[in-house]
Amino acid sequence: MIEVLKLTADKTRLTILLLLQEKELCVCDLVEMIGISQPGISQHLRKMKQAGLVQERRQGTWMYYRLDESAHPVVQAILQHAPSLKEKLEVYEKQRNSMMCERENNG
Repeated sequence: MIEVLKLTADKTRLTILLLLQEKELCVCDLVEMIGISQPGISQHLRKMKQAGLVQERRQGTWMYYRLDESAHPVVQAILQHAPSLKEKLEVYEKQRNSMMCERENNG
């Protein structure tokens, strides 16, 4: 329980969880939206994956992450009471041009 609370207490990790609550995202999307390096995002995701908060899947050279639906009930409660980032995600999706990971997905 303490480890889960530590993970969600970090602003960057909480932001990632809130974004993943909305939809599955590529690491490159998280880098652009949060504004930290790819290795930084990957470190946060690795810790959350080890704690069972997120799941990953590989598509080509890109890793996609989603919220683990069986995540700890405390995490689910925190996310339910945190402000939604749905609007931020919608704005990002409208503004982004065809990024490398999107080009790869569309051939």
